[in-house]
Amino acid sequence: MNDKKNIFAWCMYDWANSAFVLTVVTAVLPVYFADVIVPSEGYRIAGTCYSATTLWGFMISTAALFVFIAAPVLGAMADYTRSKKKFLMTFCYIGSVFTVGLFACAAGDVWLTMVLFIVAQIGFVAGNIFYDAFLPHIATPDKMDWVSGKGYAYGYVGSVIHLAVSLGLITFHEPLGIGKEMAVRVSLAFAGIWWGGFALITLFGLNDPDCGRNPSATSNGHHTVLSIIKIGFTRTGHTLKKIRSLNHLLLFLIGFMFYNEGIQTVIVMATIYGQQELDFSVGVLMITLLIVQVVAMGGALLFSKLSEKTGTKNAILISLVIWCGIVMYAYFMTTAGEYMILGLWVGIVLGGSQALSRSYYGSMIPADASAEFYGFYSVFTKFSSIWGPMVFGIIQHVTGSARLSIISLIAFFLIGMICLYAVNEDKARQEQRLKDPIA
Repeated sequence: MNDKKNIFAWCMYDWANSAFVLTVVTAVLPVYFADVIVPSEGYRIAGTCYSATTLWGFMISTAALFVFIAAPVLGAMADYTRSKKKFLMTFCYIGSVFTVGLFACAAGDVWLTMVLFIVAQIGFVAGNIFYDAFLPHIATPDKMDWVSGKGYAYGYVGSVIHLAVSLGLITFHEPLGIGKEMAVRVSLAFAGIWWGGFALITLFGLNDPDCGRNPSATSNGHHTVLSIIKIGFTRTGHTLKKIRSLNHLLLFLIGFMFYNEGIQTVIVMATIYGQQELDFSVGVLMITLLIVQVVAMGGALLFSKLSEKTGTKNAILISLVIWCGIVMYAYFMTTAGEYMILGLWVGIVLGGSQALSRSYYGSMIPADASAEFYGFYSVFTKFSSIWGPMVFGIIQHVTGSARLSIISLIAFFLIGMICLYAVNEDKARQEQRLKDPIA
């Protein structure tokens, strides 16, 4: 616990995979998808023509739906087989390989882009189930907020460096002797290489909490892959029953599901909102993203320190009040300067609200079943990722404007705040101790 080298190796996975989030999910691919991949008149599927914004929202939701269904079982299997690190690395390299595959996507390759991105996104979000599950094993409860925030801070540093290199490649493509579209495709592939390459530090440096423990699945030598999957479903059902009886933990998860709905939608839709709704240049969008990432480095650590003074729950509530102000501001903004100011405020609260939510949950669950419980955490995370972008896309499709889409997010933040306010973490820990351990 609290070993610096172990924490460093854990944080470096955030450094590795955050390049995918910033460059592929947030910055480069949304613009490339809207400007190049999807025809300007939209793309027709089953007789209906969809805009790039609507398709992008559906792509995010599809990947989230898969993880929503599979996450608890994957977590249960990882705990049962004592294989959290193997599961982490498997999904890491599935995601990184399919990200590299985005290099093949050119104008008109709508379905190819959608499939490659959805699988890469699945690799990213599924891998994070097991990454998060390490937190109770590497940090004591009093250090969990700080370590969680440090992981996010590493992610912001790594993603900024990667995006800066990618933007340099795209901006100066002519002196380098390549076309702009080729530069974009190289930057997308580079994100996958960065992800898989730096993940090697985690692979070889992170101590596996399951190492040296007898794998349950091999204790009698009769378990097959199918039997392990069956056991995963059985343990998932057991954990679900247990979570339903843990009132305060369940209340937190419901609140988290709602307010994370708003956060995730802002993350994945902000760039395409600025590009299509507000007609900002690529330069404005990229500068704003860099502002978000640079500020977020300090924001994650700032809120970790704030939690030491106010308590973790109160620090999260403060961040959600700011998020409400952010979406209200986004509804009325019209200029590039206002968009950059918005990026500043997003950066302040982005890492803090996510890092503290992760550690707050980790402090209330049993460490021996961390992957299983973080599987359910991911369920609530991804359930929120399904409806936010989808609602955003539907409102934009029906009304022809994304402004109503962005202001609708305030409802998610308010409901989440009400639920979180009612959570008593001490009672949540007492409830967990009174229950039988997972079989």
